[in-house]
Amino acid sequence: MLYVKAPAKINLTLDVLHKRPDNYHEVEMIMTTVDLADRIGLMETERGIHIESADRFVPNDSRNLAYQAAKLLKDTYHIKSGVIIKLDKQIPVAAGLAGGSSDAAATLKGLNKLWNLNLSLDELAELGTKIGSDVAFCVYGGTALAKGRGEIIQQLPAPPNCWVILAKPTIGVSTAEVYGAFDVNKAEHPNTQKMIEAIENKDYAGVCANLGNALESVTLSLYPEVAQIKDQMKKFGADAVLMSGSGPTVFGLVQQEARIPRIYNGLRGFCAEVYAVRLVGERDPLA
Repeated sequence: MLYVKAPAKINLTLDVLHKRPDNYHEVEMIMTTVDLADRIGLMETERGIHIESADRFVPNDSRNLAYQAAKLLKDTYHIKSGVIIKLDKQIPVAAGLAGGSSDAAATLKGLNKLWNLNLSLDELAELGTKIGSDVAFCVYGGTALAKGRGEIIQQLPAPPNCWVILAKPTIGVSTAEVYGAFDVNKAEHPNTQKMIEAIENKDYAGVCANLGNALESVTLSLYPEVAQIKDQMKKFGADAVLMSGSGPTVFGLVQQEARIPRIYNGLRGFCAEVYAVRLVGERDPLA
């Protein structure tokens, strides 16, 4: 069995610029990895693609992005053998943390080794764009500016070290509904360039000051539970708070470890899924 790590990501910024002729939205966002990861086990078998997961919310068929990644490699490179994909889920499902995309990216990287395809990261990332918008970023990991649909990746240095508190309410957010209600002219657009400068200068206060998500106001108005978590996280003492992706997960940045218990325990009072993890932000050297 070959094991591959699939880390979650958060959006330090997420800007939506306009709707494209292909009906996708043109985005500009800065993403970085955190130390919360799924574990993917890959085992070659005679034929077929088999998904195994203890999580009842994870589909075990072609709706699963890891399944799609395996099928894409099989079809593209005419692989005769099959694979069993064991998903040990630690990242909450449908949370705005790219869990499914990261699983797909890890599957691409793992099967590249298992099937001796010798593809480069760039080639795997290009394949990943056929599966989903965040897959290319997840192939590279680390910290990056993503443009286009999310597939044009420019690597950035890791942000300053800090803790990240993640809190996911027990609701699902429809990304299509959020984008449908989004008005580019009314949105509050983050300053992507200022965030890049803060990251490059290892300026923690600058990173906190320039967190921004153009979709956040839409999700907060549609799902008041998300707004409540954001307010509570600020109240309990996080340095800066933002929603990741289209939600519903909210994250807070914290530099002083001593503050973690108060924020974590306070949020656990009314939110089942709370995590205190480190910000990673570096590319996996084995990637």
